[in-house]
Amino acid sequence: QVQLVESGGGLVQPGGSLRLSCAASGSIFRVYAMDWYRQAPGNERELVAGLPRSGSIKYGDSVKGRFTISRDNAKNTVYLQMNSLKPEDTAVYYCRMEIATTLTSIKVDYWGQGTQVTVSS
Repeated sequence: QVQLVESGGGLVQPGGSLRLSCAASGSIFRVYAMDWYRQAPGNERELVAGLPRSGSIKYGDSVKGRFTISRDNAKNTVYLQMNSLKPEDTAVYYCRMEIATTLTSIKVDYWGQGTQVTVSS
C-alpha cells in the first residue's frame, strides 16, 4: 500500500512564500512523474507544476517565475517552493505521483490528501 502525505500549507500574506512537501511511503519500487495540482472553490483542478523523472519541467502559466518544483528521489519526496504569492493562488494543493510498486508492475497514479493554501492580508 502506498500513501502520500503533504505538509507545508497555511495562511500567508500577499507577497509571502510557502514551501509544500509531499512524501510517499509504503511498498514503492520507483516513482516516476511527480506533480502538483490545485483546486480553488468552484474551479476545476489544474496543473501547477509537473516534474517527470527525466525530461522537462512544466509550469502552469499563472505560476511561471514564482513557483519552483523539485524532487528528492532518495526520499520519494516532491517539493513546491511558492514565492510572491497572490490571493488568486488560494486553493487546496494536491500532489500526484506515478508509482510502480514492483519491477514488473504498471505505473499507478497516487494522490495526496490535499493541503490548504490561503493568501490573504
